[in-house]
Amino acid sequence: MDVYFSILEDTLLGHFLPAYRPKLKIREQTHPKFYWFDPGVARAAAGLVFDPVDRLWMGIALENLIYHELRVYNLTQNRNRPIFFYRTGAGSEIDFIIETRKRRQTASSHLVCLEVKLAEKWDRKWERPMRSMRAHKNIRVDKMVGIYTGNRAYHFDGIDVLPLTDFLERLHAGQIF
Repeated sequence: MDVYFSILEDTLLGHFLPAYRPKLKIREQTHPKFYWFDPGVARAAAGLVFDPVDRLWMGIALENLIYHELRVYNLTQNRNRPIFFYRTGAGSEIDFIIETRKRRQTASSHLVCLEVKLAEKWDRKWERPMRSMRAHKNIRVDKMVGIYTGNRAYHFDGIDVLPLTDFLERLHAGQIF
């Protein structure tokens, strides 16, 4: 199976997103996620081309869009920042983590955390994994951003919640990382 995915990556049909491993004394997922270059190709590979598109697939497509926008911005603006996802063994997840500064002996690593949701209304419980990450002493979370398909921007105790279009504008204006 690994050879199959490496062929897909070599032919630019998809990319691996590595797991972030801060070693926080919790069981963390270590397997990378795989993002196809187009979620429609993923649907075809899964044999779902003629099935109706449900909210689960639309959510996958939204996350896929954000991932590729992050990659494009990172490459075209020469940011060269590692991008990860984070998931604990208990299933708590942060969709994207951008490491803006690596951990050193004398300094904590610096991160930007992003949570993506296909929803018209933001639910504050989606902030918990980012807030939990921010609570660790060896990590400095500089920015936490929620991205959703609603229309209104919010700011909740250090978390910016942005509609998709606002997020994309801020990303390409250099305001996210």
